[in-house]
Amino acid sequence: MSQQKQTHPDSNIYPHATGLAKATVEAHREPAPLKLYAGWFCPFVQRVWVILEEKRIPYQYIEVNPYHKPESLMKLNPRGLVPTLEYDNKPLYESTVVQEFLEDAYPDHTPHLFPKDPYEKARMKIWIDYVTSRIIPSWFRFLQYQPATAGDHADEGLKKLRDEFLGHLREWTKEMDKEGPFFAGKEPSLADFTIAPWVVRSWVFDHFKGGSGIPKEGEAGDDEIWKRWRKYVDALENRKSVKETTSDTEHFLPLYQRYAANTAQSEIAKSIRSGRGVV
Repeated sequence: MSQQKQTHPDSNIYPHATGLAKATVEAHREPAPLKLYAGWFCPFVQRVWVILEEKRIPYQYIEVNPYHKPESLMKLNPRGLVPTLEYDNKPLYESTVVQEFLEDAYPDHTPHLFPKDPYEKARMKIWIDYVTSRIIPSWFRFLQYQPATAGDHADEGLKKLRDEFLGHLREWTKEMDKEGPFFAGKEPSLADFTIAPWVVRSWVFDHFKGGSGIPKEGEAGDDEIWKRWRKYVDALENRKSVKETTSDTEHFLPLYQRYAANTAQSEIAKSIRSGRGVV
């Protein structure tokens, strides 16, 4: 069994963060009461990681390869998944749960990532759920798609999934503050950090699937919604916390090659392959 794990293709993950993210990891090596069990490559981890950086909450970063789970992680999270948080010697996991927990548990740490108004807060939660229930599954379905047959109809399935993904992005963008640049206005919120990891990884569609289908400025199909989307993407990609928790693209390539070939064995890949959503 040990040998099988060693030869499993998904176990060959680059062992540590690179680029700007490497410096962030190095700054959080020392033991701390709050511990983040993480994988540098994981978008669900980045959801939590950016909030720790934004709010400047002290934490210890602990790198985990999901195919070689340490006992310390398994004791906290029986599924052995990241992100897992150890808070006051107690476990907490599920990325959106942890995100909201950090906002509630550290009220003195700013910025605050939910609107003060109860209605606006509830509305934001609706669109945070939309990211997890609609956008992310369509992102992975698009990336993992494999044509069943060659010939004239080989690209129809890909187009259908591309259109599904783009349709969800348009719905999300319609709900944004008109000026932005972020979802709710001038400052980022929990909604932004919920979707940001997939936004900054969307280069995968250009690399593996012949393009995302999002028109560039002045191209056919460009309209006010896509103009607003591009403004949004630019704001997220240039946010300090996002840049400093993102590793170099070259080390993501082998990981997303497996998704693009639909051979990845992560929990999300298997869930999408079976027709389920994010689990």
